This record gives sequence, structure tokens and C-alpha cells, in this order.
Amino acid sequence: MDQSYSFRLGYVAMSVMLSNASPSQTMTVKQFEQIPDRDAAVRKLERIAISNLQNCLRIIKHNKAHQISFFRLSSKLVPLANHPLTEGWKYEKALAPFLKELGDFIKQEEMRVGFHPDHFVVLNNRSKDILQQSLRTLMMHYKLLKGMGISPIHRCVLHVGGKKEGREAGLEQFIENFSMIPRPIQEMIMLENDDMNYPLEDVLYLGEKLHIPVVFDLHHYDVLHESSDLLSLWKRVVLTWKDSPLPIKMHVSSPKEGKNDRAHHDFIDEQRLYEFLRLIEGTVEHLDIMIEAKQKDASLLRLTEALSDMEGVHVRNPSSIYMMNRVLS
Repeated sequence: MDQSYSFRLGYVAMSVMLSNASPSQTMTVKQFEQIPDRDAAVRKLERIAISNLQNCLRIIKHNKAHQISFFRLSSKLVPLANHPLTEGWKYEKALAPFLKELGDFIKQEEMRVGFHPDHFVVLNNRSKDILQQSLRTLMMHYKLLKGMGISPIHRCVLHVGGKKEGREAGLEQFIENFSMIPRPIQEMIMLENDDMNYPLEDVLYLGEKLHIPVVFDLHHYDVLHESSDLLSLWKRVVLTWKDSPLPIKMHVSSPKEGKNDRAHHDFIDEQRLYEFLRLIEGTVEHLDIMIEAKQKDASLLRLTEALSDMEGVHVRNPSSIYMMNRVLS
């Protein structure tokens, strides 16, 4: 088999194929405050978090059954963990056996997992309060990974943030704030191009300057970019991963309606992905592709089947797909 490179597919946080398996059950601040006994309220949070972790393990085992070894964990596993109301709550100790069980299975099956904290985690804001809240949230992710026994290095994807003061100022503020972040949190971060504020060129500027791996998002690039020379930009993306212990990672989604729609479709446009996979031949040996589609695992399995019909694609399973070298006449 004269292969060019291999890749595997992953999906995000929840399964649409499993019933009653949400890893993102929560409690609102109002519900927490309505319980007069704070200790009782915290115990309820722990019960919800344990249920989330058990459901996450169910999903991971479901993934194993379908030979899926790449998965994004929900950032909502532990509700209100980073809220001021729960300050002092040692959730990582209360959840230790459940985190260990989850982590042990992930490591046993040699799966790649990570997080993508929500848009409230912003590292380029001038506000010290916003920065501190973002760091609290990142510390929660760090503690969860440590509790699972999984190396935190390059496990959290972030966007650059807002551009209220302009793109240039936003980039420089990111650099300044990043220098104040504890080293273990710095090492946890990857940066992704977005579809509103910071195109791939900006993210590469930060990734190259600060030695942060860049997660390329194809949909975001299609919606927002400056250079149409995607191959040159991609080669720069690859170089940002040269010191990472993990394979190069990218995101793929498809517009819901129309070419430039930012909303995500239920499924993936396999033709657009195939075009990209052909474009980057010869630049990588392996690639991890995270699917961001509304139909989650169903979308992944549908895409796997579609790719198997593409010229030069050899599919063994979702974690073992090969692009074959083109025969040039």
C-alpha cells in the first residue's frame, strides 16, 4: 500500500447514538442558591458531576466499540466548578475515583482526548477580573486532566479572543497576558483560527512567537482569511507542532446554509474535506481531524463511509484512514 499519510476522525463531547448519556448535566446558580444548606448544595453538584463522568465513560466505551480513538471531552463535566459560589470546593478530591476510572480506560485504549473551553475563556482582555476568571476555568481543566492521569500538555484549544481595541492591540494583549500565566497552563494551550476576529495569519503570528501549536479550522478559514495560499499557511501550521508530543490536530465543520454561513451543519461536506486532504499531501505523516457537526458520532460514521468511496482513500476504521499517493500520468 503506497500511502501518502494517515488520519483519524474524532467528534465532540456528546453522542447522538446513546440515550440518557449526557456528560454535561448542570445546576444553575439560582438552583444552587435555593438550597439553604451549602454543604448539601455542594453534595448535589458532586452527584451531578459523578453522573457526568459515568456518562462520559459510557461514551468512551461506545467509541471503542466503533473504533473511534479521538474525542473531545465536555468542559461541563463539573458544574459551577469555577464559580465564586463554590470557592474552596475540592471537587478533584471528591471525584478522584471516577476521574481515575475514566482516565485509566482512555489510556488503556490509547485514545486522544482534549478540551475546548467556551468563548468566555479569553486571554487577550485588559480586564484583570476576566483574565483571572479565565485562568480559574483553565485550572479546572488542568485538575481534571491530572485527575485522569493524562498529561495536560496541548489539551485545551482556545480562540485568541475579542478585538474591541482592534486586532493588533488584541494580539499584543494576548502576548502580554500569556507571559503572566503559570507555565503548566501555558503548556496546556493550543490556538485556533476563528471566523469573526482572528484569521489564520494572526493565529500563526502568536503560535510562532509563543511556541503554541495552531489548530487549523477549515470552515473558519473558508469564512475568514486574508491569504488564499492555504498550502503555504498550512505548512506554517505544521511547524508549530514540531515540539508537541501529540499529532497535528485540525477541526472540520460545514456551513449550515450557504458557503459563508458560520453556523454548523448536521453533517460534513466530504468533498470540501477531500479537497483539503489532497492539498496537503506530502506535508504530514499523520493528522487528527476533529469533527464539529451537530450529529456528533452519527456524522463521524457517515463521513467515514463517504470517504471510503473517495478516490485514493483507504478506510480501515475511523481511527485508521489512509490517503494514497496519486499516480501522475
